[in-house]
Order: sequence, then structure tokens, then C-alpha cells
Amino acid sequence: MTENVLTAESIYKSFALDDHEIKVLENISLQVKQGEFVAIMGKSGSGKSTLLSILAGLDQPTTGKVVLNGDDLTHMSEEDLALKRQSDIGFVFQSFHLIPTLTVQENITFPLSIARKQNPERVKELVDAVELGHRVNSFPHQLSGGEKQRTAIARALVAQPKILFADEPTGNLDEKNADQVMQLLLSLQKAFNTALVIVTHDSSLAQLADRTITIVDGQLV
Repeated sequence: MTENVLTAESIYKSFALDDHEIKVLENISLQVKQGEFVAIMGKSGSGKSTLLSILAGLDQPTTGKVVLNGDDLTHMSEEDLALKRQSDIGFVFQSFHLIPTLTVQENITFPLSIARKQNPERVKELVDAVELGHRVNSFPHQLSGGEKQRTAIARALVAQPKILFADEPTGNLDEKNADQVMQLLLSLQKAFNTALVIVTHDSSLAQLADRTITIVDGQLV
């Protein structure tokens, strides 16, 4: 049987507003297997982006736990979490989040630089895979939206993560570029056997997933 890369147990998230407790997520448990593509859907404000941030170790639940590749993210120090994100987690954002002063190649290499690692063969493999060989020395402001997101995908995969998270990865793209970027993301995910968890409003994108999870008012349905 394929092992679970990620297990979330009884995730509850709330915050205080004046004298009131605002519930964001309630009693959410799920597993993601190696190489599996899971889509998370829900209306705006349903809690899906908060859940993604907790699963990726970018936020902490109020109660519950997240185990990623054998490590409990909810009991890690910030330093250990940072190291965990460097080694096991990739993240693709809707707004790309490229570093404007770095070239395409430097943006893709950046996670390795932070981890003080070098892997030029891996960088070249990904540059070729996202078809940006002619853009390696270009800066983000010189790229189209599709090229920016392809750069972000390569950057997210360069450290060979166990799992890749994507928050509305096609949300800022036109239909043509959105389709191309999604097909590229899925082909790379399958090629590297990386688990993929995507938050999306796009039902056609969710139909490509192995499994779809829907959140309504902070709960799985």
C-alpha cells in the first residue's frame, strides 16, 4: 500500500474577536498519499486557504496535529519548521511571489541557496521542463503571467519535496495560460511522484484530481 505523506488529525482553528471566538476550521481529519493529487474546494471564507497553510506548516492549528513525512509539525520549533519546509514542502502561490531582483534561474535556485545546497543538474532539468531556457536571465517584470507561474512551479519542486501545496495556482492567469500551467504542474507532479494538494474554486481543475475535498463553514462535507 502507498504510504501517507501527510496526516491531519482533528484540526481545529479559531481566533478571538473582541469577546467572541470565531471558528475557522472544526474537526478536520485527512490523509494524503505519496503521489496523490488532492483538490480542496469551498466558497470564499470557508477556511480552505487556512487549512492549506496549516497543512504546509505556515500556520498552527488551535488544536489537533499535522504529521508530514513522519514529523509532527505542530510540535516543532520555528527553526525546525523552516528546515522542514526547505526539505519536504513546496508551495505555489496565486500571486507567484517571485523575488523581483533575481533572474528566473536565480529564483528557481533560491531554495537550494537558502539550504546551502547546490544541484545545477536539477535546476537545468526543471528549467527545461518548464520551457524557460530562453528566459533564464530574465527578471520577473519581464515575464508573462504564465512564465512567472512556471518559474514558481520549478522553484517549488527544485528541492525535491515530498508534497507540493498550491493556493489557486491558476487564479491570476487567463484561460489559455491557466490550462497550460495546470497541465505542466500535473505532468511534473506525476514525473516526480510528488503528492499535490491544491486549493481551487475551479471545478474543471478539481475534476483532474484523484480526490476532491469540500469544505463548508470550516468543516469537511
